[in-house]
Amino acid sequence: MSDTADVAEDECLAVWCAGDDWCAVTCAMEVIGKKWHPVIVHRLLQREALRFNELSEAVGVVTNKMLSQSLDDLEEKGLVDREIVSEKPVAVEYSLTEQGQSLEPVIASLEEWGKTYLQPADDEAESVC
Repeated sequence: MSDTADVAEDECLAVWCAGDDWCAVTCAMEVIGKKWHPVIVHRLLQREALRFNELSEAVGVVTNKMLSQSLDDLEEKGLVDREIVSEKPVAVEYSLTEQGQSLEPVIASLEEWGKTYLQPADDEAESVC
């Protein structure tokens, strides 16, 4: 297995320190590991493009402020695309970029792991998230 991917330098999302095996994972988690990032990517993989309120409903308990910050962060990192679809009233759709879509196997693996090793809590007190 190669230590580096064949990705153009301008497409790289982060620089990781060569020589430390754990750094690629650490940097990947820095890009996608924030609480709501994988959930947002998952919902956009399921539905391709969503407006803010649709995405908020699909994600669930996230506040509008946190969703907005997460989308800004994902857009800044080149994983989410923000497109204005109408001026009056202003309507914005969010979708995944090619790099965002490339996370599909990662998100699918997380989903499969969760289905295998986690179970729904009987009540809110038992919940780990």
